[in-house]
Amino acid sequence: MNLKPVVNMGPIDRGLRIVVGVVLLALVFVGPQTLWGLLGILPIATAVSRWCPAYSLLGMNTCKT
Repeated sequence: MNLKPVVNMGPIDRGLRIVVGVVLLALVFVGPQTLWGLLGILPIATAVSRWCPAYSLLGMNTCKT
């Protein structure tokens, strides 16, 4: 049985998601100090897992392999 992890995100996409996630998380501590910045956890989590559920639904793939 081959249990290969699903990967649909390329390295550039992952990097951008990490940057956006860190910027959003920074809103919790600096700037308007709003809890909406916790939404930054989502792009970071998808970047770490290399899988985006929205890409799966739309049939998209930014990964070369």
